[in-house]
Amino acid sequence: MNDKITNWTRSDDAMVETAIRRGATRRELLHMMLAGGVAISAGGLVLGRAGKALAATPVSGGSLKAAGWSSSTADTLDPAKASLSTDYVRCCSFYNRLTFLDKSGTPQMELADAIESKDAKTWTVKLKSGVTFHDGKPLTADDVVFSLKRHLDPAVGSKVAKIAAQMTGFKAVDKQTVEITLASPNADLPTILSMHHFMIVSDGTTDFTKANGTGAFVKEVFEPGVRSVGIKNKNYWKSGPNVDSFEYFAISDDNARVNALLAGDIHLAATINPRSMRLVEAQGDGFTLSKTTSGNYTNLNMRLDMEPGNKRDFIEGMKYLVNREQIVKSALRGLGEVGNDQPVSPANFYHDAELKARAFDPEKAKFHFDKAGVLGQSIPIIASDAASSSIDMAMIIQAAGAEIGMKLDVQRVPSDGYWDNYWLKAPIHFGNINPRPTPDILFSLLYTSDAPWNESHYKSEKFDKMLIEARGSLDQDKRKTIYNEMQGMVAQEAGTIIPAYISNVDATTAKLKGLEANPLGGQMGYAFAEYVWLEA
Repeated sequence: MNDKITNWTRSDDAMVETAIRRGATRRELLHMMLAGGVAISAGGLVLGRAGKALAATPVSGGSLKAAGWSSSTADTLDPAKASLSTDYVRCCSFYNRLTFLDKSGTPQMELADAIESKDAKTWTVKLKSGVTFHDGKPLTADDVVFSLKRHLDPAVGSKVAKIAAQMTGFKAVDKQTVEITLASPNADLPTILSMHHFMIVSDGTTDFTKANGTGAFVKEVFEPGVRSVGIKNKNYWKSGPNVDSFEYFAISDDNARVNALLAGDIHLAATINPRSMRLVEAQGDGFTLSKTTSGNYTNLNMRLDMEPGNKRDFIEGMKYLVNREQIVKSALRGLGEVGNDQPVSPANFYHDAELKARAFDPEKAKFHFDKAGVLGQSIPIIASDAASSSIDMAMIIQAAGAEIGMKLDVQRVPSDGYWDNYWLKAPIHFGNINPRPTPDILFSLLYTSDAPWNESHYKSEKFDKMLIEARGSLDQDKRKTIYNEMQGMVAQEAGTIIPAYISNVDATTAKLKGLEANPLGGQMGYAFAEYVWLEA
């Protein structure tokens, strides 16, 4: 038997590690590796590597306390309506999804045992057996059909109604099998179902204050805008959680949130700023920082249908004028990775790492500005605190322009009303985009000819056709090839500059173990409570 491991990557190792954490059996792991080209006799090598990577043994017990940065009286336990990070954290604690994204960005099964399709249009979902809701009711296909269909009801007010609209047919084939039909082929359905809003709730649920899910914690307290407390689900269908209880609340002030951590009142302070980072680092070994770069970015947009963005050389000049390394170092205080002017971040499986951003070159910028006839003119750039770090970015670009005689007039406008009055409207302005799990969602939202948020008014018939082709293909290699070309087209042709992918930093006590990065965001994709543990 051939012991050689073929076509196996670090992402595959990460997939195995994540599966182990989620309680996968050895048989399930070997089946996973066979699918990846690993011979049975070589499987032990992979499991050995995974075992070393997971050498830290989780400890059971303890009461986990954590603080986010945002909350309101509109906080909800209805997954369809979740909009704040606090909502996502609570939903991940009380409910489960059909799938989840591992740290490599690869969709894995959760409540689903398998999700399969021959044409990417009609999908068959096989559910895991032995799963029960907190009230003891077994999970069935009816629960899944109800959970997905409710996103299509305008009265529900689902935050993902437009994404869910592609699901046009739902059928409970039997108690453990669901058939989902799409309006047109979309190979990303398993990834889409990993979004926080697609948590599975019990059939017929109208009262969401009970949070009757299948998740790791059972709701004990929920006070919107104040706090929530969950206790360990002793009948959980997976191993875990490790802690006995989990309390979550928000402390909006960054300094107060960090001080609560340093005082020992909480175990995790979510999303801290660079100033607070230095304070935590000064405390020594008692605290740690968890950095996640999951695809959030602030970008500079130049509308291609308005002056001066309708001059191609002006766009080229601006792309050479942006010092991406300096923006990461100064504007982001090191909390970011250099971007390559397209929205698919390094956290995404489809990111094209070979696509390089234009190097900072003021002389080339000057050449293109001169060719465009804009040297000596005063060009307005709209920036606001509403778009994270945009003012600092604008000042760096303005200073570089001044060195070559390019007058960039940075106009700082109030946060209030920015998204209604300036974003998508001003000839040159900044945007701020949150992570999305698939290239299809990003491109459909931002770059197709009919995209609702087409920030630079980029239009390409070829690009539109390529997106439809990639969406409907089940061939991963083919999809990656298409998406790579599309990333290149955006970087070269669109009027958007994405200088960096911004990092999120969570601060924790050193006693908190098991926290990992996840492409869905900080706090382990907001699902940390189920997987972390507290050292004695």
